[in-house]
Amino acid sequence: MAKPKEDHLPFEKGLEDLETIVKKLESADLPLEESLALFEQGVHLSESCRTRLEEAETRIEILLKKGRRIEAEPFALDDDGEGE
Repeated sequence: MAKPKEDHLPFEKGLEDLETIVKKLESADLPLEESLALFEQGVHLSESCRTRLEEAETRIEILLKKGRRIEAEPFALDDDGEGE
């Protein structure tokens, strides 16, 4: 099976498209088939965005060095939701 086109979208565009889908599903009186198609597209976008975030996290962990060794440090969010 071919990879969905969402895999090639920039992260920000994928997130924007996902938000649009959620708004449509929440506000519109859509036929069942259209709702299911939007939901399926949203699942693919969500997975694509999650994968990109995991890849970014891995890259950050690799770049954080301590001494001569590379040590992974988790990326923690502050209470206000912003990174350190």
